[in-house]
Amino acid sequence: MLFFHYLCALFCLRMRMHMHLLQHTGEYFLLMQRVFRRPDRGRMFWRQYAREIEKQGLQSLPIVIIISIFIGAILTIQAKLNTENPLLPTYTTGLLTRDTLLLEFSSTILCLILAGKVGSNIASEIGSMRITEQIDAMEIMGINSANYLILPKILAFMSMMPLLVIISIAVGLVGGYGVGAFTDIITVADYLVGIQYAFIPYYVVYAIIKSVVFAFIITSLSSYYGYYAYGGALEVGKASTNAVVNSNIMILFADLLLTKLLL
Repeated sequence: MLFFHYLCALFCLRMRMHMHLLQHTGEYFLLMQRVFRRPDRGRMFWRQYAREIEKQGLQSLPIVIIISIFIGAILTIQAKLNTENPLLPTYTTGLLTRDTLLLEFSSTILCLILAGKVGSNIASEIGSMRITEQIDAMEIMGINSANYLILPKILAFMSMMPLLVIISIAVGLVGGYGVGAFTDIITVADYLVGIQYAFIPYYVVYAIIKSVVFAFIITSLSSYYGYYAYGGALEVGKASTNAVVNSNIMILFADLLLTKLLL
């Protein structure tokens, strides 16, 4: 009898989770339907778009540069130490560093990092506007608050993400070059041969496509959790946490699909 009650409780819990997921999915798509409408005032949209370019893109540049240069150096050192085999060519280290930056770090891992910065910022900003009733005031005035607040953020980050990816790749390769220039782990000549050997330009396109998709996931999910953060200040913190966690999960899931489709 106890086992039967346990099964019933487990079944009810699973059904509740499924209904909760369906509710969030429906609300998300309805919100995106409101977001992707023609702005009521084009001048205000472009003004907000420029602000979001500066806030999400340019202000993320320092952390992108710092992380990329260290990751490039670390990848070079680890690749060299793990490929010390006389049967392997000397350019293997540079090749591994280049392809790792192109295929995964400068698109996927970088977006996972930026989800913590950009995503939490968006969720906190919109969530604070929700609990202080600023969004309600916009709705009363007849303004499409979803379009006004969210669309510039999505388009701005999707516009800036390819640039951040290109900068990350370049700076990461410079970090690896620094290992060859300032240490005796690898010679500069071997490193330069490696990063040029069998280069496939499509890998750059692949990284940019992934980054644009991930940028949309980060901004749209973060905006969703912030937009529906009803309650008090505690709910804003929960919305920020949910935005980062769920953005990371969806980025990894999308990375799996895109890798299967594009490579």
